[in-house]
Amino acid sequence: MREVSLDTETTGLDPFDGHRIVEIGCVELMHHVPTGNNLQLYINPEREMPHEAYEVHGLDDEFLAKQPIFTDVIDQFEDFIGNDPLVIHNAAFDMKFLNAEMEWAGKKALSNPVIDTLVIARKKYPGSPASLDALCKRFEVDRSHRTLHGALLDANLLARVYLELSGGQQPGLVFRDNAVGEDTEGLASVRRAQRPNPLPPLITEEEKAAHSAFIDDFPETALWRTLKAG
Repeated sequence: MREVSLDTETTGLDPFDGHRIVEIGCVELMHHVPTGNNLQLYINPEREMPHEAYEVHGLDDEFLAKQPIFTDVIDQFEDFIGNDPLVIHNAAFDMKFLNAEMEWAGKKALSNPVIDTLVIARKKYPGSPASLDALCKRFEVDRSHRTLHGALLDANLLARVYLELSGGQQPGLVFRDNAVGEDTEGLASVRRAQRPNPLPPLITEEEKAAHSAFIDDFPETALWRTLKAG
């Protein structure tokens, strides 16, 4: 099952007040686990960056003026997300901006299923803080390298939080959607696999001899003597 963890950075809070997207970050997930296939797009908003927004993500006018506009990256963005579910924290915010940009570019609104981790967290931990930072703290997701917000950086953090909200599956324990009962041979081969270097014995030769002498005192018909003989 493919999903895409997604985040955006913008010039402000509302596209209909003239604000635009300046960065899109996407992280590909397979069975809730990041694959390493990411997409990061910086976008020229064709307007000045408000100081308040600059303090959040650090993207300034000089840098963004050198980036492509949204219509120049829209095909790359659509190709990456495909029709797969989008995992977004506070999805209403990002989807409002994305669909506004799609509309201004003459494109249809995104029809991808949306998984809002903010909604999931509020249902799972009612009354507790549910921001991305709070969830990173709850699940001990390291964000020490995060001095400013960044769409790809936050999409990666969100991917780890989403994994925890989904049950904390380990990559090695994830199975295909319809593969129940199909991979039993593979599991059996794992069970049969031998250690390259056997573990050292847990009992000494003296203990083995004492145990053998103890069994020798059992009656001939005793089960332990039969097992010893086998």
